[in-house]
Parts: sequence; structure tokens; C-alpha cells
Amino acid sequence: MKRFSVQARIKSFFYAGRGLKFMLQSQHNAWIHTLATILVIAAGFLAGISKTEWGLIILAIIAVWTAEALNTAFEYLSDVSSPGSDPRVMKAKDIAASAVLIAAIGAAAIGLIVFIPYLAALF
Repeated sequence: MKRFSVQARIKSFFYAGRGLKFMLQSQHNAWIHTLATILVIAAGFLAGISKTEWGLIILAIIAVWTAEALNTAFEYLSDVSSPGSDPRVMKAKDIAASAVLIAAIGAAAIGLIVFIPYLAALF
């Protein structure tokens, strides 16, 4: 086991940032997630949502971004390990992509639960 190193911890943040940058540059769905994240955060500030509601929104955002990052990593690893079109790999990639869909549907549900009362109060 390696000893704890502050320098190694700093490098790990650099690697994580590099991965996030790559995902944002290469994944069209990440662009959609970015737009949705910005819009939901803006709506939260405009509506003046509670701390509890912010917690739910933040957890939803984290779930979607985590699923997208894991799906992207899985796709790249799959492409390296099986560059051809193996139907088993395609199924695995589809299942990984479904994790993003599940997280996005859950996030949308949380968004509706949080924001519908604020929208209803406007009318």
C-alpha cells in the first residue's frame, strides 16, 4: 500500500478535472445536462426554493452527472476491449446508457415535485 501523499491527491484532482473536461468536450448529452443544470439552478434561485429543496435538486443533478460520467467511461472501455460490434457489448452499453435515462427521469420527477408548487403560485 502506498503512503499518503498530498502531491498524489492534488494530481488526482487534476485527473478528475481532465476527465470532466473531456466528457464535456466529447459527449453531446453532457451538453444537454449542462444546459439543464444551469436552467434548474437559475430556476431555484428565481423561485427561492428551500434548503431541503436545494438538497433534493443537488442530489438529482449529482445522480445524472455521475450516471453520465460512468456511462461515458464504460463506453470508452468497451470500445477498447471490443472494437468490433459484439452484440453482448452493445447490450452492455445500452444498459449503461439506461442508467443515465433512469437518473434523468428521476431528476425530472424531483424537479416537478419541487417546482410545480412555485409555478402554481404564479397562476
